[in-house]
Amino acid sequence: MGADRAAAWVAEDRLATMAADEAAKYDVQAADTSVRIGGFGFLPQVAREEFKSVTLTMQQPTFSDVPAEDLTVTMTGVHVPRALVTGGSGAAVTIDSTDMKLRLSPAELTKLAARATGVDDLTLRVVDEKLHAQLAVRGVDVDATLVPKVEKGRIVLAVDQLSDAVPSALRTVVSRLLARGITLPELPFGASLKQVAVEGSSVVLVATADDMKFAA
Repeated sequence: MGADRAAAWVAEDRLATMAADEAAKYDVQAADTSVRIGGFGFLPQVAREEFKSVTLTMQQPTFSDVPAEDLTVTMTGVHVPRALVTGGSGAAVTIDSTDMKLRLSPAELTKLAARATGVDDLTLRVVDEKLHAQLAVRGVDVDATLVPKVEKGRIVLAVDQLSDAVPSALRTVVSRLLARGITLPELPFGASLKQVAVEGSSVVLVATADDMKFAA
């Protein structure tokens, strides 16, 4: 069991290095990159040259100069040539399917939203696990509860509730301003955005990547 785990550590370290090199091609850097191999029995998976699941974690990553809190990539069907695991060289690592969660602070999403909406005094924050926007429209301070959605690969901030202080004449204006889609820079590993949600005090982007591979 100890030898099995020790061999797994070596493989995880090698995969982490390959993943960091691949991420750099997408302008992604991180303070720390680690890999955890899942599935039952390490050596039998090496013999099959396929790991059932591999989890990649990046702490404090940046993508296209956008700072994030962390990135978790869950890969299933990871095909790893035996030579790469045992210290030699070989073909690339290929992955059947990849699910990705990128965690952003509301402050970083605010910067992206301000560029898209043109609203300079916009502030996004999370209150009771709901996304709120604060802004001033025609001299009126607005507090809106938002439901973030994904439409055609862009983040749309749909207004769910507005404070009673907002005049009816401004409600449509506020909704239109916030509903302008936020185009994100290219996501890590060329992933496609599928969902956006609020978890705890963060905004989480859920994405998938097809036919991902790490070069040998």
